[in-house]
Amino acid sequence: MATDLGVDIKRLKTGKARIYNEGDANYIELNVHKGVLTVKDRIDREQLCASISPCILNFQLILENPMELHRVIVEITDVNDNDPRFPSNNVQLEIYESSFAGARFLLPSAVDPDSGINSIQTYALSSTDHFNLKMRTNADGNTIVELLLKTSLDREKQEEHVLLLTALDGGDPRRSGTVEVHIIVLDANDNAPVFTQELYKATVEENSPIGASLIRVSATDADKGLYGKVTYHFNHVTDVTKNLFAIDPESGEIKVIGQIDYENKKMYELTVQAKDHGGHINSSKVIIEITDVNDNNPSINLMSVSSQIPEDSSPGTVIAIFKVQDKDSGKNGEAHCSIEDSIPFRLKSSLNNFYTLETDGFLDREKTPQYNITINVKDSGYPPLSASHTLTLDINDVNDNPPKFDKQHYTAYIMENNSPGSSFFALQATDLDLGSNGKIAYYVQETRVQNSSVSSYVSVNSDDGVLYAVRSFDFEQTTQFQVSVIAKDGGSPPLSATAVIDVFVQDQNDNAPRILYPVQSKGSLVAEMVPRSADVGYLVTKVVAVDQDSGQNAWLSYKIMKPADQTLFEIGLQNGEVRTLRQVTDKDSLKQRLTISVEDSGRPSLSATIVVNVAVTDGLHQALLELNDMSQGTEADANITFYLILALVIVSFLFMTFIIILVSVKLYTWRRSKLYNKCAGGTLPVIPYYPPHYADAVGTGTLRHVYNYEVCMTADSGKSEFKFIRPTNGTLVRVDPSGTETIPHTTSKNAIDEEDFKQV
Repeated sequence: MATDLGVDIKRLKTGKARIYNEGDANYIELNVHKGVLTVKDRIDREQLCASISPCILNFQLILENPMELHRVIVEITDVNDNDPRFPSNNVQLEIYESSFAGARFLLPSAVDPDSGINSIQTYALSSTDHFNLKMRTNADGNTIVELLLKTSLDREKQEEHVLLLTALDGGDPRRSGTVEVHIIVLDANDNAPVFTQELYKATVEENSPIGASLIRVSATDADKGLYGKVTYHFNHVTDVTKNLFAIDPESGEIKVIGQIDYENKKMYELTVQAKDHGGHINSSKVIIEITDVNDNNPSINLMSVSSQIPEDSSPGTVIAIFKVQDKDSGKNGEAHCSIEDSIPFRLKSSLNNFYTLETDGFLDREKTPQYNITINVKDSGYPPLSASHTLTLDINDVNDNPPKFDKQHYTAYIMENNSPGSSFFALQATDLDLGSNGKIAYYVQETRVQNSSVSSYVSVNSDDGVLYAVRSFDFEQTTQFQVSVIAKDGGSPPLSATAVIDVFVQDQNDNAPRILYPVQSKGSLVAEMVPRSADVGYLVTKVVAVDQDSGQNAWLSYKIMKPADQTLFEIGLQNGEVRTLRQVTDKDSLKQRLTISVEDSGRPSLSATIVVNVAVTDGLHQALLELNDMSQGTEADANITFYLILALVIVSFLFMTFIIILVSVKLYTWRRSKLYNKCAGGTLPVIPYYPPHYADAVGTGTLRHVYNYEVCMTADSGKSEFKFIRPTNGTLVRVDPSGTETIPHTTSKNAIDEEDFKQV
């Protein structure tokens, strides 16, 4: 087999080569190790094929991986293993003595199951003076053996004759069979029955009802009386034929008495004898042809089938090989296969009545995980008969679907000062695949956040996609960062998807307000001067504070906690501006001490306080004395001994200070002359205070306004004037924000002349 098919013996093994036989008996088997066919069981050609020649065994050789189908035909040659046999051991003939020489009498024919040269070739008759053996072949090829009367018989001389008829085949060695022929000589009967036809033909449909009439044979006898009365009967018929047909001995009508099946036998040949009462016999042939009716449903015989295939199978992948059979003939046996058009499969005919079921497109398990493929077969008879067979095909999953997030971009929020290891967000991806192909693991994509690895900020549970904070966040340091999470399935190769999460840190009220101005440092005096002539609403100072929190937590409000005179000063609730409520009177104390509280709007709120000393004065010299007195008074209240020591130090220091002031006044006079010229030209030096990078008390967190203090010396009056100008958004000159000096405020009414300034 391997040589004839042109395949390697290894292919027979790897392809699981096997024989598919349609019949019940399996006479041939395949030796896959040697690649040869061997006889599995004893083969009897006569039992297998009867008289059919040549005797053929048809079977198929099936290979898998990939599927292949080969047709194998084995011819069974006959051997001479059967003797010729007669229907019975003896035959009795009755011959009238009046029979003329040349009369013929039919003898039984022997049957030899062998075929060809091994079948019956000739007959022989024992030696006799009265008879010869005559053989002839009829139209259907069968040999008819007749006894030929050579000379007339004389019953008075010999009433009975015994002959031996021998049938011989052509095998080597030759086989034979015999039968005794007993001839009884009867008294004279001059006329024998004569059939109206030598050959009768009848046609009947299979499955005809019992009792149906097929044909009527007829024979006549010229004799009168009993010698002219003819009766009919079958001669030498098989048991099967006797059970199917019967003849009326009187009328010669042949009827159906059994179930006729075209698929068992298509034609029957009957020998009918007509016999008169005188002993004369004549015979005729009756051929009954069976016509087919569509009484057999087509059948589907599966030879090889796959119950599951991967979803990435290419079009044309063979799923099953099967054969369609219909025992009927002609159009009744013509079967046609079909499947549904809506499924991605097709039928392809490879050999006669052999079909392969193949894929006719690409499969997708996620859309259809299983197919129930119904194969329908219908013949061409009328009415048509059909059959069907359903195959269940499971589609195996392959990793062809990547994980998928609900969204590509997410937003997550986490409160600052969180506990490390706390979860704050969960995301989930889905994968339409099954098993490990659909099992998703989550990973944080390595990126940088503020020059640090993102893994030092967050981590993700690889099983459920829950995000955890690795550290405690500070809103003032980190307000927002971005995390990319990768969802990867377990397929080979794995598929993945990425989702981006914008993480926003939510603010808590964890920062108290910070006062930027007035600047108060340890050991320094924070004081402001108010001229006695100040009008109502005079701006004493502005408290500038910021809060590093955001939103409501950074909304600041200002109020005076402990004013010396509650009717003299007020502070703006939102802007922190300290202004006069009325004009200063002589009754008002020249030294005012204000305790100002700055409070945010958080829950709970946080606050900060600052003490501002305000001096009411008529001039710069007096203001300095008042400030000195205020300082000394304050310090005396705190620690008298300390101020006594400080006074001794100041007296010693005044002498050195006086020398320095004289030099400074000279330099100041020179610079003042230049300043007067600039003021006359309209240019004002601007001394701003701009705290950088802090949130304003009002707004969204950025200090929107800068308060500029303008100093101008009038040239015509020779007197100095300090003015506090409203905030401006012009170009600023940056100054040291850590300065601790307080700018004195005076009016032109109480201006200090040049000589007084020099004295100072």
